[in-house]
Amino acid sequence: MTKTGFIGLGIMGGPMAGHLQVGGCKLYLHDVKNPPLALVENGATVCTSAAEVAKRADIIFVMVPDTPQVEEVLFGEHGVAAALTPGKIVVDMSSISPLATKEFAKKINKKSCDYIDAPVSGGEVGAKAATLTIMAGGTQEAFDRVLPLFQLMGKNITLVGGNGDGQTAKVANQIIVALTIQAVSEALLFASKAGADPARVRQALMGGFAASRILEVHGERMVKRTFAPGFRIALHQKDLNLALQGAKSLGISLPNTAVTQELMNSCAAHGLSQLDHSALCQAIEKMANHAIAAA
Repeated sequence: MTKTGFIGLGIMGGPMAGHLQVGGCKLYLHDVKNPPLALVENGATVCTSAAEVAKRADIIFVMVPDTPQVEEVLFGEHGVAAALTPGKIVVDMSSISPLATKEFAKKINKKSCDYIDAPVSGGEVGAKAATLTIMAGGTQEAFDRVLPLFQLMGKNITLVGGNGDGQTAKVANQIIVALTIQAVSEALLFASKAGADPARVRQALMGGFAASRILEVHGERMVKRTFAPGFRIALHQKDLNLALQGAKSLGISLPNTAVTQELMNSCAAHGLSQLDHSALCQAIEKMANHAIAAA
C-alpha cells in the first residue's frame, strides 16, 4: 500500500482522496475542517498538521485554493517542508502562480525531495467521476512514480514540462474556458432576446462547429438557471488574475481575458462570486436587461 498524504479535502480534494483510497493507498489526511467521514471510516488516518502528513506519507498531495494557502501548507509553522525526508514527493494539485511554483519546487528540491505541480481541470464533476485532466510539471522520474496515482483520479494526464509548466498549462486552460463561457453567454442571450428558444438554439449548435463541452454543460446551466457551484466564479477570478499578471510580466496583451475578468468582477460586485462560473452570463444579462431562459 502506497503511503499517501492528502492535504485539502474540499469539494475537489475529498473525492480525489477517495479514489486513492479505493485504489489501495494508505491515506494520511489533514484539512482545516474535519476530513470526510467516509474516508476515516474506511481506514484513513487523520493528522493534526501538514508536517505530520509529510512525516508519515511518501507521496504528499496538496489541494487548496490559492498560492498563499499552498505556501502556508508547505512552509508555514508545522508545514510539509519541516518534516520531509529525502526521497519523498510533494504533488501540488492546486491552481496557483507558475512563478511561485518554481520557487516552491526549488525549496523542496533542496531537501532531496521531488516536486510536481499538477493542477486539474474538470471541476467537482470530474473529481467525483475520476475523469480529471491533469497537467503536470516536474521530472520524468517523479512523474512516472506518481502516474499510477494520477490514473486513479484522472483520464487525460500529461507531463507538460518542468516545474511551473503544469501551472502555466492550467492558466491557459482557464483562459479558454472563461472566454468560451463568455461566448456561449452572448450567443444564447442574443438568441433569447431575438425571440428564439435558447434551449433549442443550444441543441442545434451542439451539432455544428460551435459545439463544445462548455456549450453542452454550461449552456444548459444558463438555460435552466442552475448555478450551484461546480467551479466558483471567485476561483476563476483568481485564475484569470494569474493570467493577467503573467501577461504583464511577459509583456503581452490578453484583451479578451481582461474583458472576461471584468465581467466576473461585475458578478462578484452583485454578490454572485460563490456561484458556478457559468453564472458569468448574468453580468451580460444585466447589461441587456434580459435573462436567458427556455421559452
